[in-house]
Amino acid sequence: MTAVKKFFNIEHSYKFEWNDLRTVLTVINVLLIIIFGVAGSWFGLAISLFGIVKELTGNRHINCLVSYVATIVLNIYFITLLW
Repeated sequence: MTAVKKFFNIEHSYKFEWNDLRTVLTVINVLLIIIFGVAGSWFGLAISLFGIVKELTGNRHINCLVSYVATIVLNIYFITLLW
């Protein structure tokens, strides 16, 4: 375990961040797409739209905005495949 902490330069105990929740929801989105097909993209689109609004009204990190936009584009692409 210390090798992992050293590799990732972890010096403090775990602290919850909103991006942790976003990561879990992205994994759920991927699983929904795998299990139910591209219809699961609606979930990812809703989460990403909510996330981009939260990001624009909050901290405004450029890497998070780019990630949200990329996820939105990907989910819209999957939804267009559905139709």
